[in-house]
Amino acid sequence: MKRFVVGISGASGMPLAVTLLRGLRDAARALPGGAQVHLVVSDAARQVLALESDLRAEDLLALADVVHDARDFGAPPSSGSWPHDGMMVCPCSMSTLAAIAHGTGSNLLHRAADVTLKERRPLVLVVRETPVSRVHLRNMLAAAEAGAVIMPPCPGFYARPASVQDILDHLAGRILDQIGVPNALAARWGEAPREMDRE
Repeated sequence: MKRFVVGISGASGMPLAVTLLRGLRDAARALPGGAQVHLVVSDAARQVLALESDLRAEDLLALADVVHDARDFGAPPSSGSWPHDGMMVCPCSMSTLAAIAHGTGSNLLHRAADVTLKERRPLVLVVRETPVSRVHLRNMLAAAEAGAVIMPPCPGFYARPASVQDILDHLAGRILDQIGVPNALAARWGEAPREMDRE
């Protein structure tokens, strides 16, 4: 059975985090042997969730198989001896990016990402800020040089999205692509746009 870690930090983008978790859960069912989704949610993320959606924290946590307290440095994702198949931080705030890029983590989310890098496992950081400063750019470069994939949530309009959910689905699918999880969420270049598929 595969294992994937999702970290949610306190940046704007909770609808994308929810779409990613739902997409990963559904895609995991189709993987040979299945997969477990492990979730770490920062305290700030819980606050942003209340501002950006009608979901309760309990609804978000229910989308994962295992939930780890962000304050628990004894949780399995804090150790390199606990194998997994990739981690995504979505959304990734600039403070979380900085902690990961410089190894100065203060919670389990940071530590799990640090471990993912040192063990040379896939790490996708869905960075959420605009515009970005030189500090942000330097931190992105440092994280990329350490092995992370820096993935701002940029929509692909060639997919002819007809709704915000279409955009979220496409972005979530592209994130899953980066950790090698087959999915039908992302529209593919050269294929018929979703709007045309519905006609």
